[in-house]
Amino acid sequence: MTSPQSSQKRATLFGLATVLCWSTVATAFKMSLVYLTPSQLIFIATIVSALFLCLVLSMQGRLSELWSQKAQVYRQSFFFGLLNPTLYYLLLFWAYDLLPAQEAQAINFSWAIVMTFMAVPLLKQRLHWYDFLAAIFCYLGVCLIATRGDLLSFEFDSSFGVFLALMSTLVWSLYWILNRNDKREPVLGLCLNFLCALPVIVIFNLINGTLTFNGVPLQGLLGGVYVGLFEMGLAFLLWLSAMKKAENTARLANLVFITPFLSLFFISTFLGETILPSTFLGLSCIILGLVAQQWFSPKST
Repeated sequence: MTSPQSSQKRATLFGLATVLCWSTVATAFKMSLVYLTPSQLIFIATIVSALFLCLVLSMQGRLSELWSQKAQVYRQSFFFGLLNPTLYYLLLFWAYDLLPAQEAQAINFSWAIVMTFMAVPLLKQRLHWYDFLAAIFCYLGVCLIATRGDLLSFEFDSSFGVFLALMSTLVWSLYWILNRNDKREPVLGLCLNFLCALPVIVIFNLINGTLTFNGVPLQGLLGGVYVGLFEMGLAFLLWLSAMKKAENTARLANLVFITPFLSLFFISTFLGETILPSTFLGLSCIILGLVAQQWFSPKST
């Protein structure tokens, strides 16, 4: 029988592996978008992720479950697939296409506070003073990053890119709020989401004339494979394994705060972006807001 300490250590290792995956994807997004359009990137990544999850189900002897569900499950999967991966990643990749990676990833990290406020009308939850304090810090951080530290000018390098990044946080938050009532097994559910999303993504690419990869270099295709495998597939399974083994989920969740700072290291090293002081300051404000919210929330005690 595994001891609680051993189980927690294994959970931490899985959690750190997940953080490493998440930390590299901002760089992978940006490198891939040099060669691919956002819709092409989501097409390749979704196919890879769906195949990977099908392989996992096959290894578990559960592949037949994909076509033995009730009609309601497929309708639910289609709806969730429209949110994630379709709408969420289209918005996110488009934002990355318009913004420096350091800005897009930092703004996207504010989704947790968005979810808190969306839970009020959707889940009838109450807001507390620490939620407002967290929101002030988070959106001060977003403004610092988006304006590159010049708050008084309130001018953005790409206003539309900032808008897209913020919209992606809304979609991502909505997806996870609605998932609270999802009774599907997680791996099966995510696989069905991706399979149901594929026809929509194909049609979107056909309409935009982007369902062709003539002239796309190998780097672009491999980038799409990496995103599908490590952002959409493997990271999900690693985090799920970590949560199942964790004796202390709050301690595990705190590992997430390593992600954006480690991501900045990869962005600087592999993309050559000069990390601006305003990015560090803004990201620190976002982290401070989220940590304060966890600290004062009764759920964290």
